[in-house]
Amino acid sequence: MSIRHILALIRPEHWVKNLFLFIPAFFAARLSESYVLAHTALGFVAFSLIASAVYVLNDLVDAPQDRNHPDKCKRPIASGAVSPRKGMLILSGLFLGGTLLSAWLSPAVLVFCLTYFTVNIFYSFSLKHIAIIDISLIGVGFLLRVFAGGAVAGVEVSQWLIVLTFLLAMILGLAKRRGEYLVETKGHTFRKALEGYNLPFLDVSMVVCSTVAIVAYLMYCFSPEVTERIGSDSIYYTAFFVIIGVLRYLQLTLVYNKTESPTRALLRDVFLQIILLGWVGSFAWLLYLKKWFM
Repeated sequence: MSIRHILALIRPEHWVKNLFLFIPAFFAARLSESYVLAHTALGFVAFSLIASAVYVLNDLVDAPQDRNHPDKCKRPIASGAVSPRKGMLILSGLFLGGTLLSAWLSPAVLVFCLTYFTVNIFYSFSLKHIAIIDISLIGVGFLLRVFAGGAVAGVEVSQWLIVLTFLLAMILGLAKRRGEYLVETKGHTFRKALEGYNLPFLDVSMVVCSTVAIVAYLMYCFSPEVTERIGSDSIYYTAFFVIIGVLRYLQLTLVYNKTESPTRALLRDVFLQIILLGWVGSFAWLLYLKKWFM
């Protein structure tokens, strides 16, 4: 068992999802506070350890099915590079480290981390086989990240952030299932939940969730409470990045069929990265930098 196999097992590239922990503090304009930034960063580490424990658990459970998958058969446990026993030891170490760190940060962060792990236990052993429930739990996982970020930073999570996070997670989940369904139709069976999906349903569902997400974001931009808190009515300009970003992701999914792994799509698509940086930069200007130039 090499370091390369361990890294492949814990999937650090997927830790990008845990950046959602920074969102509550970012939108509350408190990331510039050293205490908040440091504790949120530690929360990111704690949640990443728990998330990696979940990835190991999934690989242990899914190893028999993964061996028949053209891509997942290369995963360390499915390929035999890491034994199930060693996988369990790594899982235990990750879980213990994440639990201790989250408990040190705050009881609330510990609760959200343990809830995330518990939900994923049920997901791995049964709920991932139920269509719609499976992607809904992906949305719950992202919400728990946001709640943990709010707890560690001492920031209240707004209703807008809850709705938008869940919609975004649903879009990512639907795109992932669509990519898996395309592989499924080539004669392989990997996921029981795919029996409850077909391409028209997945395509329409993605479009519906994307449309609702854009409308919700526009409502957020024009909300009096938001413009008053930010101190600017120019927030709607950030919606252009959101609309273009959503359209690009739909293009990657529906035209190029490149979103079986949403994380991989984000890490490899320069267009999407530029749009994301533009959106973050525009908000950073409104929340943190504008006051220094006005």
